[in-house]
Amino acid sequence: MFKNVLIAEDHEMANLSLRNVMSNLGITVVDKDYVFQCDDAFARIQKAIREGNPYELMITDLSFDDDYPKQKISGGKELIQAVKEVQPGIKVLVFSSENRALIANSIFKELNIDAYVPKARHDAKDLKLAIETIYRNKKYVSPNLRQKETHIHHFTDYDKMIVSLLSSGKTQKEMPDLLKENMMEPSGLSSIEKRLNTIKTSLNMTNNGQLIAYCIANKII
Repeated sequence: MFKNVLIAEDHEMANLSLRNVMSNLGITVVDKDYVFQCDDAFARIQKAIREGNPYELMITDLSFDDDYPKQKISGGKELIQAVKEVQPGIKVLVFSSENRALIANSIFKELNIDAYVPKARHDAKDLKLAIETIYRNKKYVSPNLRQKETHIHHFTDYDKMIVSLLSSGKTQKEMPDLLKENMMEPSGLSSIEKRLNTIKTSLNMTNNGQLIAYCIANKII
């Protein structure tokens, strides 16, 4: 079984649950092996490589809450990309609240991850099976992923623009000026916030990270 595992998860309860699963599998995860920010995760990966004791497995969420100071690596996808550049052979398990099979499949294809487990009821059993599977050098796709998209939203050019700006790392406060430059209305901050909320509600999403991942997977942006 894996001996050296890094957990990148910014919600403490989920982090504790992951550590319990590790313990049940006989994997020791000490304080230095779990982090709440992507920059810290990447720094730990680099340090472990320099010390000649690289991590065998990284478990990461896809979306992380905005933090201060602002992170250079803002999300799980960017973290996976950065880590694989310095350690191509590391195993990666995504543990995310995003439970759409379409999104998971796009992550497998784009980033060549090893397992994808959605946060849900009985996810501890799912995680255990995933870790055991990838330890045997096999891919694991959770059976708990939702196979059918039940929510549909028609994306206007305006919608695509604001989601594209989000995807490029722009904050909502920066968008009004950028929309004005592109002669797109409405450009007010409140209008942008309301539109993003409307899109997320129609797609049954809770955060911008899920929206960006959905749009990329469906070639909307």
